[in-house]
Amino acid sequence: MTSSEIIETDAGTARVTWHTAKQARLVLAVSHGAGGGIEARDLQALATVLPAHGVTVALVEQPWRVAGKKVAPAPKTLDVGWRGIWPAVAKPGLPVVSGGRSAGARVACRTATELGAAAVLALSFPLHPPGKPEKSRADELLGAGVPTLVVQGGNDPFGKPAEFPDGDFGLVEVPYGDHGFAVPKRAETGQEEALEIITGRVVEWTRTLG
Repeated sequence: MTSSEIIETDAGTARVTWHTAKQARLVLAVSHGAGGGIEARDLQALATVLPAHGVTVALVEQPWRVAGKKVAPAPKTLDVGWRGIWPAVAKPGLPVVSGGRSAGARVACRTATELGAAAVLALSFPLHPPGKPEKSRADELLGAGVPTLVVQGGNDPFGKPAEFPDGDFGLVEVPYGDHGFAVPKRAETGQEEALEIITGRVVEWTRTLG
């Protein structure tokens, strides 16, 4: 079942699109990156697959996106928006996995402990700006403080899997995937297979959470 909800936050009006599981045991609240929306291929794949496995997926559109702006605001403002939607995603009374892709993954990591998230799902975590590995954001990932799964494209310019530090988190590589998990047509791994890797591993991981 799919439904949409408008939520007022201190950063503006957000929107949550619910993909509800019939017998839910978890809620995955997951947001988009700084340059795109919930139409991202990985977010849509998770919303399609996870409800059949007892996970309600709440796709969160940050206020800047709802307002039609093309560029995300500062990280602190993103955090304010995320805090504002949290009561709505926690309302079903189930453990909530805080998730996001790219900038949304950073938000999930930064706020997980404060909001009482059961875990963090970090899709395409932007470990550093492209070409600038010295500007690492590893401290945000390592500071999440809850069970964390990173799903990263093998060819992500924001941080390839081998660049990630050792830490208390799981790491799934999507072969040949770029920052949006797109794979080249010549790659041994096809696009559908890449998405199946993402959804399959996330399903397995959520089973360990409840």
